Amino acid sequence: MNGSALWKRVLQPAVVVILLVVVIGIPLYLALVTSAKSQGEANIPDLSLPSSWHLADNYSKAFTQGDVPWALFGSLLVMVPAVVGVLVFGSLASWVLARRSGRTVSILYSAAISGIILPPAVVTIVLLLRQLGLASTPFGMMCVYMGMYMSLVIFFITGFIRTIPLELEEAARIDGAKPLMIFVRVILPLLRPVIATATILICLYIWNDVFYSFFVLGGGSVTTLPLNLYSVASSNLYQNNWNLVFAYVVLMSLPLVVIFTFAQRRIISGITGGAVK
Repeated sequence: MNGSALWKRVLQPAVVVILLVVVIGIPLYLALVTSAKSQGEANIPDLSLPSSWHLADNYSKAFTQGDVPWALFGSLLVMVPAVVGVLVFGSLASWVLARRSGRTVSILYSAAISGIILPPAVVTIVLLLRQLGLASTPFGMMCVYMGMYMSLVIFFITGFIRTIPLELEEAARIDGAKPLMIFVRVILPLLRPVIATATILICLYIWNDVFYSFFVLGGGSVTTLPLNLYSVASSNLYQNNWNLVFAYVVLMSLPLVVIFTFAQRRIISGITGGAVK
């Protein structure tokens, strides 16, 4: 076996596994172990197992004292309508952009996906929401998320629609179907893989976001799980209580970790399907 073959078959997979363990495995292990330690042991973070396990007590305190149910309600209140809205409007816009040609459409498509690489102007967004009376409101946060991730949805779905034969739409049009009916009955069922991919990715982004929610929802009555974690970790309740902080982090991450574990194949298939053209 020559050097190139040895690298591809043995060394390269070993390097990838080691990197995954270092980058993902160790932080995950540290979070899980620290969440089961006492306050004194958690203040000195290391990879050792706890001398006495406080798993149930820590998670119970984090759940009740950290207002996890209220923060969970806030996260769902913001995330679900934002995801539904960006998928509905994004898929409709993608269908138009995929089935039209010309220089104007190309410019519009470039402008629509420019949000993938251009960061949102946070100060401008906050000032605009204040003028509209939407600052510190869930609806304002929904609009921000829809604007942020519309480019990602259009990028994925437009490429996917271009792989769908145009003859399917022409046959429905001959049968007398209106444009909206063609989209609902013909196009939308074929978009399930890429819509599932976009849904999971956007849910991950919104669920873990604390930066934009801090500026938009800060000071309001509604909070999200990451924003609430920042608040309780900065308060006297969780100060130096790293065991409770890590228990909160595990509780916050658990739902999407489970979803991502079972849906990772769908994510890959949707990305590759939308990248064909």
